Amino acid sequence: MLLSLGAASAFSQPFSFGVKAGVPLTDFLAAARSQSFSFSANAHRYIAGATVELRLPLGLAIEADVLYRRLNYEGSGSSLSSQTTGNAWEFPLLAKYRLPGKLVRPYVDAGLAWDTLSGVSQTIRTVLPTAATTAASSNPAELKKSTTSGFVMGVGVDIKVLLIHLSPEIRYTRWGSQHFIDPSGLLHSNQSQAEFLVGITF
Repeated sequence: MLLSLGAASAFSQPFSFGVKAGVPLTDFLAAARSQSFSFSANAHRYIAGATVELRLPLGLAIEADVLYRRLNYEGSGSSLSSQTTGNAWEFPLLAKYRLPGKLVRPYVDAGLAWDTLSGVSQTIRTVLPTAATTAASSNPAELKKSTTSGFVMGVGVDIKVLLIHLSPEIRYTRWGSQHFIDPSGLLHSNQSQAEFLVGITF
């Protein structure tokens, strides 16, 4: 009977669903230039996705997100230029604790995150005195890992407005490895990531 009551209590805990969006506070890619070649990162200043949360007793909760961002960088030299685009999908899984309160409840969260790339495409254009050629690849030389994982933590506040919850949050992620490392050292993805996010859940 106790096991049945415990299982029923677990499944009766309310789920909340919603959307989460924000802006990065750090650059996804770091680009530099040399005398013969240069990289430039075209930052897309948005992050968007979905969120789901299981609320537990004592102010505890478990949150899972799916966050999307677009990546784009270009390389150029005397006779060669390249353009690379792709999608980055981030999957944080967090344990959350809310401080007591009725309408405004500060919270902290921490957990693990996975980040994977999809749709990576690079176009390389070579211009010679006799001809110009264009080639396409889904495996750029700078791409070292399509999937990485890391540790994430954040701090925010849960504001209840009628039937919805607004949750502005500052979140920091430290990735275990880099997606991109250029052999020349002119381009790499940052392992430290900070972002400002706002969640709207029902």
